[in-house]
Amino acid sequence: MRSARRFDHAVFVVDTLEGARAALTALGFTVAPDARHPFGTENACVFLADGSFIEPLAVGHRETCEAAAKAGNAFVARDQAHRFRIGTPSFSAIALRSDDADGDAQDFEEAGYGVGERLNFGRDFRTPDGKGARLEFALAFARDLRAPDVSFFACQSVHSFKPDRSSLIAHENGAIGIARLVLSEPNPTDFQYYLQTVTGDREIDADSFAMTLKAGDTMLEVATPDALALRYGAKRDASRGLFFEGIVVAVRSLETVRPFTRDARELQGRLVVPLGPQSFIAFEECGR
Repeated sequence: MRSARRFDHAVFVVDTLEGARAALTALGFTVAPDARHPFGTENACVFLADGSFIEPLAVGHRETCEAAAKAGNAFVARDQAHRFRIGTPSFSAIALRSDDADGDAQDFEEAGYGVGERLNFGRDFRTPDGKGARLEFALAFARDLRAPDVSFFACQSVHSFKPDRSSLIAHENGAIGIARLVLSEPNPTDFQYYLQTVTGDREIDADSFAMTLKAGDTMLEVATPDALALRYGAKRDASRGLFFEGIVVAVRSLETVRPFTRDARELQGRLVVPLGPQSFIAFEECGR
């Protein structure tokens, strides 16, 4: 197994980017301009100072997406399956940062969690001063058939160009990073080996309420339904499999967030904001 993989971004499936932009802006986030993938999906990301980001993902052109899925595009096929099974808005996928997508694909396959699903793609990018550039990515997917409702993939930036996002990582709510990714499962340790494979973290912390692993500076928490309700006020029945419930955003002060989260619930030192019936964003103070 390669060295531990850092968390890169969380995919948040939505009906429209317009609606997602309005909701996230209301929470005090700066949202990047819309961007389109060559296979029909589109995003409007929230970039954070720790290098991670939230990717609201919408279907920009349905016919292109359907054709891509039929042609074997794993990203689109998984997105369509998630929208059908779980609906929107909801968190659907966790991307880990990669320096070698080919090697990651080999790791996943050797561990029994790879099925040869790979994706290489690029898109054009325009800088604020009007200059054009090309962004290229390589993705390698892991899969556990017991958990069809959350995807994990390694994401390698193949291009050398680094976009200037300094104006996009300043947020009125004081967000500086993603501290925690929250999943649920009645028996979290049933997925210990799968999650150790995708994160590369060989250590776990587990008790009767949850299991946690590290993906760089971000914790990956798999909570039981009872722990999920206690810690985040979220409801989940005893259905088996992993479900990606929400994210915890690190902020320097909860007081900065409060004006944007007047309807939030305060639980265990966090402000928790529901994003539809099956997802949430929580905020907690962090000493990063």
